Amino acid sequence: MDLSTDYMGLKLKHPIVASSSPLSETLEGIKLLEDSGASAIVMFSLFEEQIRKENEAFDFFLEFGSESFAESLNYFPHIDTSPKRPDHYLNLVRKAVEATDIPIIGSLNGITNEGWIDFAKQIQEAGASALELNVYYIPTDIEVSASAVEQRYFDILKAVKDAVSIPVAIKLSPFFSSTGNMAKRLDEAGADALVLFNRFYQPDINLDNLKIDPRADLSTPAEIRVPLLWIAVLYGRIKASLAASRGVHSSTEIIKYLLAGADVVMVASTLMKNGPQYLSVLINETDNWLTARGYHSLNEARGVMSRQNSKDPGAFERVNYIKVLESFENPFSSAIASKRIGNHLR
Repeated sequence: MDLSTDYMGLKLKHPIVASSSPLSETLEGIKLLEDSGASAIVMFSLFEEQIRKENEAFDFFLEFGSESFAESLNYFPHIDTSPKRPDHYLNLVRKAVEATDIPIIGSLNGITNEGWIDFAKQIQEAGASALELNVYYIPTDIEVSASAVEQRYFDILKAVKDAVSIPVAIKLSPFFSSTGNMAKRLDEAGADALVLFNRFYQPDINLDNLKIDPRADLSTPAEIRVPLLWIAVLYGRIKASLAASRGVHSSTEIIKYLLAGADVVMVASTLMKNGPQYLSVLINETDNWLTARGYHSLNEARGVMSRQNSKDPGAFERVNYIKVLESFENPFSSAIASKRIGNHLR
């Protein structure tokens, strides 16, 4: 079985990619992901705020030092050794590229097109094969229009594309008023890949201390539905590669994404739960399923369940929504009927 695939110009041996997660925060973790079978690795995300914080701190101490006289070692600022420091991030990318034989994809998370975009070029210079942009933006300002929200994505994409020559993927939210049109316009604007979709921060309320409870939960297989729909709809209609993200816990979700039209499938939660070695299980089970059904290559299977290749395109539209609602059965219908009969007999 030929499982090879092309993801925004990168030739991968199979479609299962280790997506951004804490597993890529160390060189040991990155090498373990490769040894376990990952076809490519998306680095953990570096946030715009982290880059800005370091730049501001550097400017402060540079200016402060020009007017001061150091007479002891405690004059120097505390050095943060976190792997999420920008300089450590670049160093890790360099080491990962040197130590592995698979594509290393940098990951940046931001909401503006200022300052931090310069870091994209540094990630390229560190040897990254591509760059993934996660434009994580929650427009809580009710004065901000939908068009202004969308424009942020185009401004950031343009700024990054102008700064680098490596492929650029953009990770999207599923909450645009017209997701399909947004995808089409980003494709036309030069996005090399669309990653569908990111997971929005969803805070909870702690009733004991009446504080906002920020929590990061692993995904569930139920989350596959929305990205599955849009990958099936977009397949064959845009040039950009399609990466499926969210809800992958077994080969079942991977196969569904591929049949819908995904070029690659991103996995993170299941690796956090089962360990990086679980990648080999996902690869083998995907291979076995396709082989058992007579496919000789992934290309033969990709998109066979997309809207473009569906015998019933309406299954992806409103008509199917009506059928789904009509398919529900009232779990209390028997009790209601019995009560009606009892009332009649009285």
